[in-house]
Amino acid sequence: MLEKLIGIDLGTVNVLVYVKGRGIVLQEPSVVAVDVRENKIVAVGKEAREMLGKSPESIEVSRPLRNGVIADYMVTEAMLRYFISKISGRLRFFKPKVMLSIPKGVTSVESRAVHDAAIQAGAKEAYLIPEPLAAAYGAGMPISSSIGNMVVDMGGGTTEAAIISLNEIVVWSSVRVGGNRLDEAISTYIRKKYNLLIGDQTAEAIKIQIGSALPLEEKLEMEVRGRDQVAGLPKTITVNSDEVTEAITDPLAAIVGTVKATLEKTPPELAADIIERGMVITGGGAMLRNIDKLLTKEAGVPAYVAENPIACVALGAGKALENFDIMRKSLAPVGVSD
Repeated sequence: MLEKLIGIDLGTVNVLVYVKGRGIVLQEPSVVAVDVRENKIVAVGKEAREMLGKSPESIEVSRPLRNGVIADYMVTEAMLRYFISKISGRLRFFKPKVMLSIPKGVTSVESRAVHDAAIQAGAKEAYLIPEPLAAAYGAGMPISSSIGNMVVDMGGGTTEAAIISLNEIVVWSSVRVGGNRLDEAISTYIRKKYNLLIGDQTAEAIKIQIGSALPLEEKLEMEVRGRDQVAGLPKTITVNSDEVTEAITDPLAAIVGTVKATLEKTPPELAADIIERGMVITGGGAMLRNIDKLLTKEAGVPAYVAENPIACVALGAGKALENFDIMRKSLAPVGVSD
């Protein structure tokens, strides 16, 4: 079979691409740099992210997806075209079939935009799969059985919690809080406490290097450079992990609330399965230290981080396309609102 089957996790922060027979072949930031004078794309992915906060006025660097949905259609289409051609090669005799993940709570207009962008970018056929379903499938959960499976997918823009049984999402909750909101909370905390202005990439680096959902037994420290708000000059401070934990308390509370809301809606028989089997955490947010311990403590249900959590959605989207006949009924409708 010559046609390619491609699963795409179209994330707010990263785009991951799975190709049948090859696994995950691409993981790049969902960032695009556009030359505003010529209205021409100058960089996509890693190269564009390097320009964030550093580009001249003539180059606009942006993330075309916000909270898992398309904020800039033309730029998203161009970004998809770039990634699809990077995988398939420019001379494509056989257009690929593509499965894209979308948040469960999107509107019909938002789902249609993702579908159309994929077709315009060179897909022969495009299908949509709800992110929690793809995440659970990619994490290797037995979603086709009648056992209740709980997944918490913590992305860059949204966190979605869902209970899945017989290849369908039974109950779910979603909040537009994810990794980006944690970064913002860290920036705000440092600005208020130290009068220091830092960029998004610095905030993300702090989260990755010393961030933790719960206080650590041994505090971690990190030097942070930014601009003093009062003097206007460069300044270096030292931040510790306890401060980061304090900074991200509110967004984490919103995520915990979503998990609890899902459990409260769960039918008793499935709830019994979840208590016994626990929940699986996927997405980039799953890599935050102690997030599993926080959810276990707050929800009273064991929480486990999936193996390779950041790749689960792309893997699940690809597997769903490979098993299309089985998964067909579970896919998200295009242009039809729930």
